[in-house]
Amino acid sequence: MRQFIAFQGEPGSYSHQACVEARPDHDPLPCPTFEDALEAVRSGKAALGMIAVENSTYGRVQDVYHLLPESGLHIIGETFVRVHVNLLGLPGTTLPEIREVRAMSVLLGQARGFVREHGLATVNWSDNAAAARSVTEEGRPEIGAFASELAAEIFGLDVLARHVEDHELNTTRFLIMAREPDYTRRADKMVTAFMFRVRNIPAALYKALGGFATNGVNMTKLESYMVDGAFTATQFYADIEGHPEDENVSLALDELRFFTEMVEILGVYPADPRRI
Repeated sequence: MRQFIAFQGEPGSYSHQACVEARPDHDPLPCPTFEDALEAVRSGKAALGMIAVENSTYGRVQDVYHLLPESGLHIIGETFVRVHVNLLGLPGTTLPEIREVRAMSVLLGQARGFVREHGLATVNWSDNAAAARSVTEEGRPEIGAFASELAAEIFGLDVLARHVEDHELNTTRFLIMAREPDYTRRADKMVTAFMFRVRNIPAALYKALGGFATNGVNMTKLESYMVDGAFTATQFYADIEGHPEDENVSLALDELRFFTEMVEILGVYPADPRRI
């Protein structure tokens, strides 16, 4: 039986590339939105979901951390994809002919130097691969797209400039989602992801996080966001190094629960070897 891995975007997107690199035994399933990709996993249409969460140059992918706890899914892995930004154009087109470049805002933000150097107008697009497809469909030589070389192959475009990203280590982190959790210790270095909401008392966040410091647990990510439209940021997403069964992690989580209204483990998974 064929197994699918859902991703947001069209064939040729960087999420598609992530699926091919990290789960070559699954067939990539393109979805219009992150919500659609998560729903494909939740409904059983796909076994796994590949969700982009942050880029080393641009920062976090907007709104994804809102979707994860509401999805009912579990994080079972992560992968890091080296993102090479390429300028694609119609076959036979040269770089000086390009006047406008299309891509998602997150990708445009990773090649600001190139855009400025060549005086290009930028147009936000729903998806990088979709931007490449639009270049093929419209057939206008002055229009280009930032996308992957995979997209160039799929849509029959030329690569007019390779690796135009501002930073040579430009990387996007993806989370792999599944319907069921997997807390198996599958590697020496594990990551635990969880959501928590602090109680409405003075210095609650400071006290809640103190247990990680005193127990020697390294927290690699802490994201806050509003809940139910309130302007008070009381809900947090966090990644820590270690497994909940580790004594120091267990003690830190116990202390966290004492100062919070809610703690929910979203996933326990091996750290990607490319994690710094």
